[in-house]
Amino acid sequence: MFPCPYCDFQGKRSEVHHHLAEAHGDTLGVRWDEFTGHAFYIVTCPICGASYEQITKKARRDPAFLIEYEHEIRLVIFDLLLYHLQGEHGFGMGQE
Repeated sequence: MFPCPYCDFQGKRSEVHHHLAEAHGDTLGVRWDEFTGHAFYIVTCPICGASYEQITKKARRDPAFLIEYEHEIRLVIFDLLLYHLQGEHGFGMGQE
């Protein structure tokens, strides 16, 4: 089983992936680059504090885009966290 790093939920990697996007979106940060106008989503590992950013180019100066595609954006960002958890912390070893 693959554990959620924020709560007691466990499941296959794909189940945890969707769980993170649905239940833990409040753990993500967003920053806007003043020069380019691009939005960057930030995910921070709750175990070691490592942070990763993902640019959302299509959201350039368009907050409505972030609202419309929020779930899909969260899936992309949490995928970064899951790869980090697998590679750096051994989460889900031998699982899907």
